[in-house]
Amino acid sequence: MTAADRIERLRQEIRRHEELYYVHAQPEIADVEFDALMNELRVLEAEHPELVTPDSPTQRVGGRPAEGFVTVVHAVPMLSLDNSYDEGDLRAFDERVRKGLGGASTPSYVCELKIDGLSISLTYDHGKLVRGATRGDGVRGEDVTFNVRTIRAIPLTLKHGPTGRVEIRGEVYFPRKAFERLNAEREEQEEPLFANPRNAAAGTMRTLDPTQVSKRGLSAWLYQVVRVRDDAGAEAPALRTEAPALRTHAPVREGTDRRDFSPGDMATHTAMLRALKEWGCPVEPHWHEVDGIDDVLAFCETWREKRHSLPFETDGVVVKLNDLALRDRLGTTSKFPRWATAFKYPAQQATTLLKQIEVNIGRTGAATPYAVLEPVQVAGSTISLATLHNPEDLARKDIREGDTVIVEKAGDVIPRVVGPVLAKRPHHSRPWVMPTHCPVCHSRLHKAEDEVVWRCENSSCPARLMRSLDHFVSRGAMNIEGLGEVLIRQLVEKGLVKDAADIYHLTAETLEDLERMGKKSAAKLMGQIERSKANEVWRLLNALGIRHVGERGAQVLADHFGSVEAIEAAPVEELQEVHEVGPVMAASVRSWFDEPRNRRLVERLREAGVRTVGERKSTPRGPQPLAGKSFVITGTLDSMSREDAAARLEALGGKVTGSVSRKTSYLIVGAEPGSKLEKARALGVPTLEEAEFLGLIMGES
Repeated sequence: MTAADRIERLRQEIRRHEELYYVHAQPEIADVEFDALMNELRVLEAEHPELVTPDSPTQRVGGRPAEGFVTVVHAVPMLSLDNSYDEGDLRAFDERVRKGLGGASTPSYVCELKIDGLSISLTYDHGKLVRGATRGDGVRGEDVTFNVRTIRAIPLTLKHGPTGRVEIRGEVYFPRKAFERLNAEREEQEEPLFANPRNAAAGTMRTLDPTQVSKRGLSAWLYQVVRVRDDAGAEAPALRTEAPALRTHAPVREGTDRRDFSPGDMATHTAMLRALKEWGCPVEPHWHEVDGIDDVLAFCETWREKRHSLPFETDGVVVKLNDLALRDRLGTTSKFPRWATAFKYPAQQATTLLKQIEVNIGRTGAATPYAVLEPVQVAGSTISLATLHNPEDLARKDIREGDTVIVEKAGDVIPRVVGPVLAKRPHHSRPWVMPTHCPVCHSRLHKAEDEVVWRCENSSCPARLMRSLDHFVSRGAMNIEGLGEVLIRQLVEKGLVKDAADIYHLTAETLEDLERMGKKSAAKLMGQIERSKANEVWRLLNALGIRHVGERGAQVLADHFGSVEAIEAAPVEELQEVHEVGPVMAASVRSWFDEPRNRRLVERLREAGVRTVGERKSTPRGPQPLAGKSFVITGTLDSMSREDAAARLEALGGKVTGSVSRKTSYLIVGAEPGSKLEKARALGVPTLEEAEFLGLIMGES
């Protein structure tokens, strides 16, 4: 067998296993066997680079991070859906449909679970994926092709693919486990948590580095085929397919059972869904074809509670007219199709007793209040702790210890306290006051003038130390497997580890004496510690826990300077010249290395054999259209975290500060803005809504 033959056979086999795993959820081989196939393909392609093709499974992640996203115009507008919230709304929708069709018969509908993610448009040309784009404003979206290619659920090549050009639409989403893992990692790095999977999916798809997107574990469900036109204006034969024609007489209703269809004639939505599945696309399997609105209501009721058992988030049901010709008769408004509606379940809330407000200390010393609750069931899980964000937000909502409070899972995911039930407030209650001292080491807490966050500035605080060590050994940093929270706590409490460098002075004999450790476990952990010494330099930079420096910032700095020593010696002006490094990050890096204890830590790590010198790569600085402008951000952004927003602004030359003043150029306003909005209005500072902010950083305004 020639190398070309073996490569092609491996590609076909890998694609088959990807489809079994991501589309049908029926894997035939273990992960280690799949990895072996991928590794063999990578080796062969490295030996024969002339045989590498863009649709090879090895090419899902490739190329340099993008400088920005190109705006693309959709061939057919991606409209929103009108919303329904109760039985009356659904019956009114059905009445409008029947009236628009002349009321001759009972319409056939398709009910699909509404995925809490980000709408996506995929263009295939002769079966090959050529473009992926976000919905954007419905007319124009962002070209995110490189990011789309990293999502393994999305096929790079369609099976029995259409012979012309076809656009397929669907939803990119976070599986529950991947979303929980992402938020856990963000919490470790003291980054704001994503409120729900939709925000996380949107933020991830707008990440400029595909390698970062690939690590987050996004998936996708596809549900619509759209005809597109070629450059000459002629309609491409998008729906013709080479799959064998199938019988059409089996009256099957369930989406999990296949009703045969003629691929060349998609007259219904059910035929469209089955065509997508035949092409190897992921189709959410719980859809149902029904007759009339009563069956629609029954489907919605069935999934009201059942949805919580799914491995992904769904906040409702999408109801669509099944017959495509009848859809054309009904048409659309300027915003919504008249033939579909989105039924949304009410927010999952409960009331419970707020027993105590406590303060958590993070690795940078950030003191964050949280609520200790009387355990209560919300959206299928027991909630006993909930975030309270910051003292300013807590005071604005006037939440007190002893209150009966309303708790909800924001986006059915993250528990938060909505507010107090004032009618049940005890007469003796008093407003909660932020403590003046750290609850762990009892050092005095401090708050910078331009921040809302209080901090414990004692670098030896046990809480800070344990959080710092948790971050140091985490997957995105030094990646030391086996050194978890329980073991770190033992090492700190016994005085064996006082900083990260002490990890590299541990011995197997010392570890063997710890609880739940033996010779085998100790030897394995020592191997992991030794292996981590050879990590790439960016991992060490990220592990050091410098404020405002996450994985991406660490990679940018390591690529530009090549070594920790060069970064340590760089003045703030030189740091700020690095592409993607703005004034805030540069000042934070300089401040960290100016601290003698931090320089000594790096020296001890180097003496222990940890790699601090890597390969220097050029990172050219892009245009600076926002130079001279200063920005403040308030509230929660849907499309990205506030840290990512600040990084985008700084990369374009803008300056981001924490407080509003007369010198502020713009206040960027997200959901639930704080007192900064009121101050901006009082001072006459211009504000930007999120859509305007996105237009600004994309160069549209």
